[in-house]
Amino acid sequence: MKFTKMQGLGNDYIYFNCMEKEIGHPEELSIQLSQYHFGIGADGIVLILPSEIADFRMRMFNADGSEGKMCGNASRCIGKYVYERGLTDKTELTLETLSGVKQLQLQVQDKKVTSVSVNMGEPKVRDVNATLIIDGVEYQYTDVSVGNPHCVIFSHNIDEMDLETSGRKIEVNEKFPERTNVEFVELINRNFIKMRVWERGSGETMACGTGACASVVAAVENGFCDQDVTVLLKGGPLHISYGKDLIMTGPAAFVFDGEINEEDFS
Repeated sequence: MKFTKMQGLGNDYIYFNCMEKEIGHPEELSIQLSQYHFGIGADGIVLILPSEIADFRMRMFNADGSEGKMCGNASRCIGKYVYERGLTDKTELTLETLSGVKQLQLQVQDKKVTSVSVNMGEPKVRDVNATLIIDGVEYQYTDVSVGNPHCVIFSHNIDEMDLETSGRKIEVNEKFPERTNVEFVELINRNFIKMRVWERGSGETMACGTGACASVVAAVENGFCDQDVTVLLKGGPLHISYGKDLIMTGPAAFVFDGEINEEDFS
């Protein structure tokens, strides 16, 4: 079973070309392959599939086996994969996800995809001034959906925060019956923010495209930022433009190709 490991700002997934045949038991496979010492090591797996309503379809599974509705970094990686691996010659693509069909714009130079812009659609702001209490500490957060749920918390000195404790507890708080992604955001200026993310089902990751989008939405809705913002994540910067729709632009990269014996992971 052949695979390709790719990363978008360090948010790494294992990609399977399922255009001709879909793999079985992806939930269990994601748990096993995502382990860094007993598998390949990744934040999860992504299946690239045919679609009846778009150019391609994506299924994405977190490291704990749960299926995600949307992943911005994986969307960009799929754009690079299908173009450079010859599955399409289009530079404007549509991608079916569990949160709807997304539009991808590929920036290409010398037949290589240098960056990908994804129209993430119109976000939904559920609450701007919500509060929750974790271990006696009160957090004020903005509740945003960009196809998946996000709890955005503005704070200071986020590099020093213990996300392993706070992120894990907020993810499973009773206010989020489907669990949530958690973003801690530090405001630098009106066009630049820093972000760390605790991803639902994966823990802290190097980057989260939907989290960067949700953080910009929260910053704009709270009056902290303008509509064009650079978000600095642990893995590097993403550019987010927030008008009616959210446009996310950033890189994608191949890491390596490989092959596994499916029987060893069944």
